[in-house]
Amino acid sequence: MISIEDAYKYLKENLNEKRYMHTLGVVSVARKLAEINGVSEEKAEIAALSHDIAKNIKIREIKKVLKENNVELTEYENKTPALWHSIVGPTVAQEVFKIEDEDILSAIRWHSTGRENMSKLEKIIYIADMIEPSRRFEGLDDIRKETIQKLDKGVLIGLTHTIEYLLSKGQLIDINTINARNYLLIHAKEED
Repeated sequence: MISIEDAYKYLKENLNEKRYMHTLGVVSVARKLAEINGVSEEKAEIAALSHDIAKNIKIREIKKVLKENNVELTEYENKTPALWHSIVGPTVAQEVFKIEDEDILSAIRWHSTGRENMSKLEKIIYIADMIEPSRRFEGLDDIRKETIQKLDKGVLIGLTHTIEYLLSKGQLIDINTINARNYLLIHAKEED
């Protein structure tokens, strides 16, 4: 892994200002959630810093990374280029930041959609991306409050919000988001 200082410098130079400020917000929330939930704050910071590393890469370059790494997109993913940065993100993070930690790489990969049976770090990066300070949408304060009290409940509400939002816009919903929500619902009931 390159130094944290070099990672910040790279992102400041390669993300637009709004995306860089968003990333700093995700880092702040991820570190706080990591502390609350017994996860390494350093790993949370690295994953949060890296989550949008591919966000400002042009589509043609993302297609090149996908092809060079033999990544097969599902039919849904192929029709949703907004998710591609999270699919190639781990590859870019490995190449640029020299990240080898599989939990960090997985948190980068699943930060947009979530997935079934997420690790705590994956949940933290998924929800930190949604609730960081610059975000604004109806119901956000409730998601923030619930996430601080209980990570799984906050993530569940976040996944539900995403699904409702995509439905309201008539957009496709990634099956991983549905599976993530269903998994949390099933396992929350088992804990009761």
